[in-house]
This record gives sequence, C-alpha cells and structure tokens, in this order.
Amino acid sequence: MKKIARIAFVCLFISAVETASAQIKTDLFNPVRSAVTSQKIAPDARAGGMGDVGVATEADVASQFWNPAKYPFAISRAGVSLNYTPWLRQLVNDIDLAYLAGYYRIGDYSALSGSIRYFSLGEVFTTPSAGDPMSIRPYEMSVDVAYSLMLSEKFSIAAGVRWIYSDLTYRYTDDTSPGSAFAADLGLYYQNYVNLGQRECQLGLGLNISNIGSKITMGNDDNSEFIPTNLRLGASLLIPIDEYNRFTIAADANKLLVPTYPKLREGESTQDYQNRLQRDYYDVSSIGGMFKSFGDAPGGLKEELQEITLGVGAEYCYNDQFTLRAGYHHESENKGNQKFFTVGAGFKMSAFSLDAGYVIATAKSNPLDQTLRFTLTFDMDGIKDLFSRK
Repeated sequence: MKKIARIAFVCLFISAVETASAQIKTDLFNPVRSAVTSQKIAPDARAGGMGDVGVATEADVASQFWNPAKYPFAISRAGVSLNYTPWLRQLVNDIDLAYLAGYYRIGDYSALSGSIRYFSLGEVFTTPSAGDPMSIRPYEMSVDVAYSLMLSEKFSIAAGVRWIYSDLTYRYTDDTSPGSAFAADLGLYYQNYVNLGQRECQLGLGLNISNIGSKITMGNDDNSEFIPTNLRLGASLLIPIDEYNRFTIAADANKLLVPTYPKLREGESTQDYQNRLQRDYYDVSSIGGMFKSFGDAPGGLKEELQEITLGVGAEYCYNDQFTLRAGYHHESENKGNQKFFTVGAGFKMSAFSLDAGYVIATAKSNPLDQTLRFTLTFDMDGIKDLFSRK
C-alpha cells in the first residue's frame, strides 16, 4: 500500500513502537530518543521467539548482534544466516528488515564475524517545498565486523567496529543529505558447567555494549543526534533432561546509554529551554552522554530504573532437531510501553536450519503485534559433510 505523507512522517514510522497509548499520561511519558532506531531491532527468529533475549544464550550465527564474544564457543567451524522481518505490519505493509550474518572460527580459540543490516521504509510520497509530488525510498543500513578471542576455557572477549548509514530523505532536494556514523562494540562471555542434582548444566553469563561511537547529523541540521549506544547484561542456563531432550532458560536486562531528552520545565521560557537543551543535550559528546545517561532522568532513580527493559525466554530442543520457544519482553509504559509475549519454533538438519518467531502484544494498539521473523541458517560443517559423502 502506498503512503502519502511528508518526509517528517517517515521518521515516525521508525519510532512508532515508541509512541504512547492513549491511556499513558503525557507528563510521565518520556522515552529515551536516538537516531537510527532500526539498530535496536532484534534481527533473528531465535531471539525473537524468546522475548528478545540473546546476550548469554548458546552461540549461534546471529550472535554478532547480541554478543560476538560467544563465537569461540560455537560448535560448528563456520555459519551464515539470512534473516528477514516484515516490520510494523499493523501500520504499513512495505517496511522490512533484512539481516545477513556470518562467522568463521580461526583455530580453536578465536573467531572472525560480520553482518550487514538493511532497513527499508518502503515507498513514500512527499511534496518538496517547490515542485511536484515525488516517490522516495528511505532506508538505513550498517556493516560491521568483530573479532572474538577465548582467554580461557570459560571466558572470551570480543571487539567490533560498525559503519552506520541513514538516508531518510533520499536526497529529494539539494538541501537534504544522508547521515553516517562509526561505532564500536565490546562483548564479554563466560560459560561454565554447574551441577543441579544429578544433572550437569551449562551456565552462560554475557555482557555487550554496542554502538559506542560518533553522533550522527541528518540533513543540514546543525545539531547531531545520539546513536543507540546500548548496554545488555544476561544469563542463561541449559538443563539436559536426557539424551534427546534439553531445556534452556535465559534472561536479559537492557539499557540505552543515551541521555534523556530534556523537557520544558514549568515556568521556563522558550529561550531558556532552548539554551538548556543545547547545553545539556546537543553539546554533550557521545562518551559523555553514556555516563550522563545513568543519572539524568527528571524522575530520579525511579525513572532511571524504568529505562531498563527486561526479557525472559525459554527454549526446548528435541534431538538437536526440533525446537520450541517462548518469552516475554517488558518495557515501562513511560519509556515506550513495548510489552509483548513471543513464541517460536525451529527445525534443524545437518546442513541448515529454519526458524520462525512471532510477537503477541499485550495491547492491540501496539504496532509490533503479530510481527514475524524468519531465519535460514547454513552450517558450513554440515555442508562440508554432505559433499564429502559424494
């Protein structure tokens, strides 16, 4: 379905998941804002079926997004995954996220990985200040690589770099231009075995800080915006039931390391507010904003805690072939109100696997409701075995 809108409305499509429902009081609704919000979207079906949880789960090909430090613990030598998500289908029908990820283990203790993300906002009709209506196709994309290293049999680290590009205006006039930014990721992962009764379970602990980097300037705006620097902590526990069945539970806590956008105070003049906005927000560096984000919420500690989103998920696997997943994701109604359940399933063969995830929002007005994710993964060891049999 084609849309008729001005270019400013395009940005609302990306941040639609951060809008408040009619029941939320506007004086309390204060989400953390950033540019290139497509960088926050979980790209893969496995995590998408487990409540957007993935920083400490078992290593898979999509670990590039969640925590690349997991790759040295991967069983397969190499893998590639294709991920596709039709986004915000409750609003429009041509916004899509495509994500390609892959890794290669170098020896027994390190790995090289990378991914390409492409977020399309579909076809948008806009009218320049002077001229006829025209069709544009805004998009955002990123390319990243990471290197991970096992420091011991239980602990690994990873570092990555990313290039981010955003073209929401598609250069439809000479006064508009795209923006770009560079960022870095840092990941830590710990994996060990613990005994629960007669069962030896696998414990995973993970930390990932992503998009530590420059701010981004969109068009000819004099002020640059923060990119979504993100801190994620999590834990997982894999419980073997018997030779064929295993069960995994996992939980993540997530916080954007971006300062809160100042709100107009009661009795404050417009000029004073603009001066404070420039000083306390736009003039703050990206690194300074990371530290500022821990103590700048107008509501104090209570509001700071509301900025933490939580996810819990579970995964059941039979014979390393059939998988069922479920999870829940929670965000404060004052910070975006993303509350939803997820379910998912997967089927694996020696050379490839196919996974799907589905979002069930707690509120019908949530544009994320009924979101589907699909992942097709190729196991390079499995493919090699297939060819070696011939």
